[in-house]
Parts: sequence; structure tokens; C-alpha cells
Amino acid sequence: MTYGNRLRKQITAPGTTPLIGVYDMYSASVAAQHYDGMFVSGFGFAASYYGLPDIGFIAWPDMVAFVQRLRGAFPGQHLLVDIDDGYVDVEVACHVVESLERAGASGVILEDQKRPRRCGHAEGKQVLPLDEYLDKLEAVLAIRRDLVVVARTDATDEEDALRRAKAVAATAADVVLVDGVRSVEWIRRIRDVIGDKPLLFNQIAGGKSPRLSLGELSELGVDVAIYSTPCLFAAHEAMDAALSELKAADGRLPLVEPGSGVGVAAATRLLERNVARLRPEPARA
Repeated sequence: MTYGNRLRKQITAPGTTPLIGVYDMYSASVAAQHYDGMFVSGFGFAASYYGLPDIGFIAWPDMVAFVQRLRGAFPGQHLLVDIDDGYVDVEVACHVVESLERAGASGVILEDQKRPRRCGHAEGKQVLPLDEYLDKLEAVLAIRRDLVVVARTDATDEEDALRRAKAVAATAADVVLVDGVRSVEWIRRIRDVIGDKPLLFNQIAGGKSPRLSLGELSELGVDVAIYSTPCLFAAHEAMDAALSELKAADGRLPLVEPGSGVGVAAATRLLERNVARLRPEPARA
């Protein structure tokens, strides 16, 4: 079964499928211990790879190379990739989708923002005319083989968002995402207008959307939940705390007892799992 069809089968299974946002190979290594699916977050990648906010700085070859490394280390994980607006141009969007599918991506998210773009939970977002976005989306759908395609709208007006969600649900897109949803009632209205099409919900700490459990999302008819930044924000907080403690201790590192805490041994064990995944199983007699 292809990566795309594996994710497609998971999405259509009962309950809400969680996909955890990762931003580098180390965060992916930690996430793989807890969840079967990853979301390659544009916010996280822009922050970690460039040290820049999520406002359109990502170069598509960098994203493709990252997905190639992820797939090499995690052959069994679902990999949903944020490709923003397809990197502006329709032809580029199609080329990126082909490249990501060859690299082993399970799916992509294509948004309807126009430049300058913003994080889905930021102010100042602008969207393309619907017909222009649908042309881009249809081109991407025509070029993919089995890749899951999530059609995303960033419309901030609720009625416009519902109109766009209904329009993309009528295409061959696999999943619909309205980003920056502000209420549970809004989720219910989106669920109603897209019919039987699978629905994705984006959760980001400090964002505009309500904080909901997987059980609550399942009751609302949400099929997929992406968690864009739990690894990134946890790392930010932990690094800041660790360096503050190091400074307060006049540069003396904390004691790491055997079997507890993270030191060189624990980090090495984590990374050795990635090597083990790539080793072929011994032939049976």
C-alpha cells in the first residue's frame, strides 16, 4: 500500500487521527516514540531551518530535502506536509507535489492565501479569489498519484470560509481544512457544509481555535487533528529554562543520574532507534 493510501485509510477509520508537528530530525525522533503520524509544520520548519517567522520564507527544495530525510528515518510514519500556497506559482506547486510524492510524503496541505502570507492563526491574512485557488488545487489534484491532498482555506470571514469549504469539498481533494476556526459552533457549520468529506482541524498553542481533546473532536465529526507546534514550543521553553539554570549555576551542568533525565546515553539510545528502523529484518529459515 502506498504512503498516500495508508494515510487515506487511516483518515477514514473511526475516530480522529492525530498528526504531531515536527520541525527537525530530533523532534521527529521523539514524536515517533508516541505517535504514528507526523505533520511537517511550516511554522516549525521556518523557525528551525531559517530562524524566521512563518510568513513565506520557505524555499521548496529545503522542504523536499527535509521530507526525504524524514522518510528515510521513519519508513512507517504518516507524513503530512504543509506546502503553504504551493510556493506561489501553479507550475511550482505541481512540481513540488510530484517531488514530495517521490520522496515518500503521505499528503500535503495546499492553502488559498495570497502573498504576503501569514501563519493560519495570525492577523492580516488575505486569500486568493476562489476561482484562482480552485485552478491551482485542480492542477495539483491532476498531478498527484496517490498522495492525500488537504484543501485549506484561510478566509477569516465565517460566511466566506463556509462558501470556500463547500466549494473545495466538491473537488477531488481528500480533506478540507478551515484554519483559524474560532468556535465549536463554527466547526459544526463547516462539518455540515462539506457533507461526507473528511475534515481536518489545526490546533496550535496560543492560537485562535478552541482547545479540544481527540474525543471532543471525534464527536464533532473531525477526522484529522494536526498539532502544529507542541515539540517546538516545548523545546523553546525547556531550552530557555535549562540555559537560565546553567547561567545561575555558574556554568555547572546538572547531574544526570543513570536511568533518569536526558544525557548523552538517553540521546544516543533515541537516535539508535532510527538506525534500527533502516536495518533489514534477518531472513527466516
